[in-house]
Amino acid sequence: MDNLKNLRGTVDLLPDQLIKWQNVEKVLLEQLARASIKEIRTPILEMTELFIRGIGEGTDVVSKEMYTFLDRGERSCTLRPEGTASVARALIQNGISSNPLQKLWYMGPMFRYERPQAGRQRQFHQLGVEFIGHDSVRSDVEIIALAWDILGKLGIKELNLEINTLGDSNDRSNFQKSFLKWLEINKNSLDLDSQNRINKNPLRILDSKNIQTKKVLENAPKLFNFLSEKSQKRYSDLKKQLEVLKIPYVENFNLVRGLDYYTHTAFEITSGALGSQATVCGGGRYDDLIKQMGGPNTPAIGFAIGLERLILLAGKELEVPRNTDIYIINKGLIAESLAMDISRKLRNYDLIVELDLSGASFSKQFKKANKLNSKSIVLIGDDEAAKREFTIRLFDQSGNGNKEEVISFDNDTKLEKWITYNLLAK
Repeated sequence: MDNLKNLRGTVDLLPDQLIKWQNVEKVLLEQLARASIKEIRTPILEMTELFIRGIGEGTDVVSKEMYTFLDRGERSCTLRPEGTASVARALIQNGISSNPLQKLWYMGPMFRYERPQAGRQRQFHQLGVEFIGHDSVRSDVEIIALAWDILGKLGIKELNLEINTLGDSNDRSNFQKSFLKWLEINKNSLDLDSQNRINKNPLRILDSKNIQTKKVLENAPKLFNFLSEKSQKRYSDLKKQLEVLKIPYVENFNLVRGLDYYTHTAFEITSGALGSQATVCGGGRYDDLIKQMGGPNTPAIGFAIGLERLILLAGKELEVPRNTDIYIINKGLIAESLAMDISRKLRNYDLIVELDLSGASFSKQFKKANKLNSKSIVLIGDDEAAKREFTIRLFDQSGNGNKEEVISFDNDTKLEKWITYNLLAK
């Protein structure tokens, strides 16, 4: 047992740490509900073929990072490395044609075999939003604005939006022919990773972080120059609408994202507070994915946000727990039974109620209530229990009580009135 530890790249989230997680998640859920986006939940475990077809065999995710194994039925299974392919599979399997326009979100653990670092683990958590069946540039603008506003609501500073257009499949095909010719001529000037991508995923070379390769790429053909008139207009409209919303952006023509399924709009939101691993949110349009996976021709756009990075960046105020509303101090056989009863009743008022189970002296229980910054206390001892009543008291930080009331266990009206005026009133 002494050698049993969590696997590298996985972490335990303890109660004190989860306060911030839960507060961040609460903000996320509120923002998504206000935008009328509905939740979808897909399995953590999927057929490996789903990600090979959906993400692309030549991507780093599929070729280097997936947790893949054979189950007892000799089927190749993979712990999901991202959420979009699973959502697409779920919609196809459950009949997307019956509801072709949907706005969906998901949140949960994903798995990639990468070098662990701050804000990046092998089991990580991700929020994803997918707009399914929406093809207008307005949907691109709405989803970018949603991501921008969510991050702002969480108090994240130094945000920067980078955008690019990848055109449609014809645009990329025309560009790729020219780019491959250029790559063959300049192959020896590229880093080894980029050389290996030439025959697998050449577009990803544009996103290389290698300084020498980036310098060589300055003279490479530009995808933007191969865009059709229609694709250029779409990109122009995107920029105009972002400007109307006063969302600042920077054009990054090397931004291609890491997955094969993107078309037209690609975007990332970074934070200067994160250092070199600056990406907080990434997404783009994937009009061909659902059709490639065997579904109907369905345009779509989405984004994903890594929760670990959100936790690093979100405001300090989200680390503050909600204080206990009522701490129930009790001692004595009958008192302890009545205390259990009143604790259940109080929790029905959406109050945070802590029932002391220690059996310690009243003075020690008072100290615990004070340590928890409880807003009030309920006191039940032998005398109160004999009369079937309890004392409820507002509790100040010095440990001294002030306003209080003695209430019968059978007088729910008086209890509700006290709670309404003293604990629930704004």
